[in-house]
Amino acid sequence: MSALDPRSHRTASLRRATSESSVELELDLDGTGRSHIDSTVPFFDHMLTAFAKHSLTDLTVRASGDTDIDAHHTVEDISIVLGQAIREALGDKSGIARYGDALVPLDEALAQAVVDISGRPYLVHSGEPVGFEHHLIGGHFTGSLVRHTFEALAFNGGLTVHVRVIEGRDPHHIAEAEYKAFARAFRQAKALDPLVEGIPSTKGAL
Repeated sequence: MSALDPRSHRTASLRRATSESSVELELDLDGTGRSHIDSTVPFFDHMLTAFAKHSLTDLTVRASGDTDIDAHHTVEDISIVLGQAIREALGDKSGIARYGDALVPLDEALAQAVVDISGRPYLVHSGEPVGFEHHLIGGHFTGSLVRHTFEALAFNGGLTVHVRVIEGRDPHHIAEAEYKAFARAFRQAKALDPLVEGIPSTKGAL
């Protein structure tokens, strides 16, 4: 790809401020996985760093919110902005591979993610063990926020996302395998494929 090809720098920079949180986010879909994350939610910092590294997306997040009440609002709003930034950076989606599929293990945990940059928001999420949604990972990140992250990313990014936990016991391992599987699948889907001409859809738009 030529360095002058405008698709080589698919970037977005967004801000969102509400009475519950403030988010500033920058990303480059054609980066190397560098990240600077300060969400004020430590486990989510860890997951966003993993997303950036394994999706080869350069990502900067600066956020603050009412985490004295709950991490929910801050995690939700960051995920909304990340989805919106992904959608903006993808542009008209010309030349992308569109589909991605990944299986990722983390010790005893195994998760699968499939991503379609379809323009049609949809999430199928299954397999987390009973009670996972109530577990506090690191003492502050409720397990239910994993699914909530994928919901916000799918609906604000215009993505069809399937995430399935195949095996797992430790909540930290399960959550991390899910985020990394999504990252690897998204990495494939956003990739520019030299064999693809135009929009990868028979409709001519995504």
